[in-house]
Amino acid sequence: MTGFFNVYKEAGYTSHDVVAIVRKLTRGKVGHTGTLDPQAEGVLPICLGRATKLADMITGQVKSYVAEVVLGVTTDTWDMTGQVLSQSPVRFDEDKISKVVEKFHGPQMQVPPMYSALKIDGKKLYELARKGQTVERKPRDVNIEAIRVVEYRPKNNSFTIDVTCSKGTYIRSLCMDIGEALGTGAAMGPLLRTRSGKFGIDTAIKISQIKEAAEDGSLSDLVLPVEEVLAFPRVFVRPSGLAMAKNGNPLPLELIEDMPADYQGKVWLHGPDGLIGLFSISPGVKRIRSEVML
Repeated sequence: MTGFFNVYKEAGYTSHDVVAIVRKLTRGKVGHTGTLDPQAEGVLPICLGRATKLADMITGQVKSYVAEVVLGVTTDTWDMTGQVLSQSPVRFDEDKISKVVEKFHGPQMQVPPMYSALKIDGKKLYELARKGQTVERKPRDVNIEAIRVVEYRPKNNSFTIDVTCSKGTYIRSLCMDIGEALGTGAAMGPLLRTRSGKFGIDTAIKISQIKEAAEDGSLSDLVLPVEEVLAFPRVFVRPSGLAMAKNGNPLPLELIEDMPADYQGKVWLHGPDGLIGLFSISPGVKRIRSEVML
C-alpha cells in the first residue's frame, strides 16, 4: 500500500500516536509530515509504504491554521496549556487588533518556542524545557502568506486568526508576538490545522474511520495516490529505456515520451506496468535523473 492518508488528528493524540495506530492497521511502513501538538487538531498527512520517501516534499508545503489568541496572559509554553507567568489588564480594541495583526503579513524572523520538537545539539527543546532548562534559539526566517482576524470575542479578551504560512512557522510564537505588539501579552488557545499542501480539512478522515475501513477490508479506498497529491507531469519511458529506468539510471530525453516542451523540474515516470518513480530534469541537461524510486 503506497500513498497517503489525509488524517484528521483529534485532540489527545500525538502525531506519533497516529503513526503507530496506522502502522498497526496497515502492517506497513508509515510516517507523518509535520508534527501537531497533542492538543491541536486538524490535518495530519500520513505517508504509507514507499510514499514515506516523499515525506520531506509534503512537509515543506504551505500550511493553514485557525487559532485563538488570548490576550492579557503569558505562559511558559506560549499556549493556554502551560503555567501562567503573567497577567495584565486588556483594553479590547478591535480596530487596533486588526491593524497589528495585518503587520504580521509577509516575511519575518521568528523565535521557536522552548516547548517544541525542534532539536538543538541533538536534544528536543521540549525535553529541556520540562527539566526547567532554557537555551538560546536563533530567530528563523518564516513567511506569513496570509493572516486575518475572523472573530472577535471581547468578553473573553480573545480573537481568532486564520493564517497561511510557510514550513517552520510556529503559531504559538506568532500569537505571543502579536500579544507583545499589542502591549498586553498573549498565549495561543485552541489550534486547528485546516490545510497542509493539497490536504484539506474538508476531506480529512478520523482514526475511527481508518479502523472501520481496516475491519471491513476497504482501507485502500482511503489511500490518496502520490500523483494526486504531488501534481507533476506524467511521462512514459520507451521500451528500450525500461531497464535503465527501473535501475534508477539517468535517461536521455529521446527515451521519454510525452515530455512537455522545454520543461524543467520533476516528472512522474511510468512504464508499461505503472509508476516507476519521481524523476527530474535540470536546466541545460538533456537527461532525466531519478529522485525517488517507487
